[in-house]
Amino acid sequence: MTTTIDYDQFYIDGGWQAPASNGSIPVHSASTEERVGSVPEGTERDIDLAVAAARRAFDDPDGWSRWSPARRAEALERFAAALEARGAETARRVSVQNGMPIWLANQFEAGFPPLLLRYYSGLVAESGLEEIRPGILGGRSLVIREPVGVVGAVVPWNVPQAISFLKIAPALASGSTVVIKPAPETVLDAFLVGEAALEAGLPPGVLNIVPGGREVGAYLVSHPGVDKVSFTGSTAAGRAIAETCGRLLRPVTLELGGKSAAIVLDDADLAANIQSFFASTLLNNGQICWLGTRILAPQRRYQEVVDTITGLASSLAVGDPLDPATQLGPLVSSRQRERVESYIAKGESEGARLTTGGKRPKDLDRGWYVEPTVFADVDNKQTIAQEEIFGPVLAVIPYSSEEEAVAIANDTDYGLGGSVWTADPERGTALARKVQSGTIGINAYVNDPTAPFGGIKSSGIGRELGPEGLHAFQVLKTIYLDASSS
Repeated sequence: MTTTIDYDQFYIDGGWQAPASNGSIPVHSASTEERVGSVPEGTERDIDLAVAAARRAFDDPDGWSRWSPARRAEALERFAAALEARGAETARRVSVQNGMPIWLANQFEAGFPPLLLRYYSGLVAESGLEEIRPGILGGRSLVIREPVGVVGAVVPWNVPQAISFLKIAPALASGSTVVIKPAPETVLDAFLVGEAALEAGLPPGVLNIVPGGREVGAYLVSHPGVDKVSFTGSTAAGRAIAETCGRLLRPVTLELGGKSAAIVLDDADLAANIQSFFASTLLNNGQICWLGTRILAPQRRYQEVVDTITGLASSLAVGDPLDPATQLGPLVSSRQRERVESYIAKGESEGARLTTGGKRPKDLDRGWYVEPTVFADVDNKQTIAQEEIFGPVLAVIPYSSEEEAVAIANDTDYGLGGSVWTADPERGTALARKVQSGTIGINAYVNDPTAPFGGIKSSGIGRELGPEGLHAFQVLKTIYLDASSS
């Protein structure tokens, strides 16, 4: 960026409002470490104003929650079009802030939000909100799906726009209203969302955006005006949010960490699927929760698999995320790089064999870069095989039978993603059924909007995407009708 981008107001209640304090969040480029902008830092007072606006918008007897699905769909189509008009700038800002390669940002951050808005507004219109069910006691029941209310959404920095709209799109389509708290590392893109909402003419209070730190997020989660919480982030933070929501009896969706396994079967041709394998294991500089960072390889082909993965990692173009040729960019921050480097040191100290990477690139003296790193001869009990690193670090683990591969894959606190690599999709599907995970792919891993996404065990509670992602923002009401009612 040749000039900084500085904001001095929040998008609250359908317009730009001055913050309650003078605090600000500085924004830095992940590739140059230079300051590129700033936004106001949200406080509890700002959250109060945003929640009050969302509450008014939801409770309005003629407002958003009472609009027909078709009318809401018209507004969300305008919102989608306004986001598309800002897509290139959104992708650029995300790439600058968190290091996501620009080609990926154009797909995830520019393309996915409008797609989700259109998918969910269409789904509400098609699926219907009421159903008559015949009873077995002589009467009937009218089952109604109603919007849940005011949603407090807390999103991370790694894929900020796509993850935001996993929450915003179904919530708004349901008739709910939203207060969203972006992560402080990626805030410049969030203000483009406010600009798009304003241009689209979303009614005041339907969407409100207040960036801030953990304390502000915790305040939003516990706010008495919030009816539902949706959080994506670390398992540790998710546990704290779950405790709060449990005490409040407040519904919550938690999409948390992962340590997924990519199981390479003995008939797999990794070389023929190397781009899909890259996308399933090292995408976004390793900063995605569902990536298969544990690679399970058969003993009789172990060294071949290690060599293939080592060759992939060592051949990747590492550099400026705004360069279309870059495959891996920098990590989001100095602190995140230090975290990843500490895990690399731990892997070496526990006896894993480093086959490539492990250092900072010699030709990049600025930016928070780490070379793509591969460890071989890893025991699944070692730290780098059990804890989420959130960087470009892969651990290759040997197995002797399919049964052992499944046992190793399931020997984790997490259960979010995964993949199976094989020449026989039926064989792969049979094995995938045995893996304890909310999602898993065969020879690829793609989150399709029509299918539910989420984890089990320490990877979270609830589902996003698909009809299930919409249902998370709806509540059920039953009206019992007697046998003579019409």
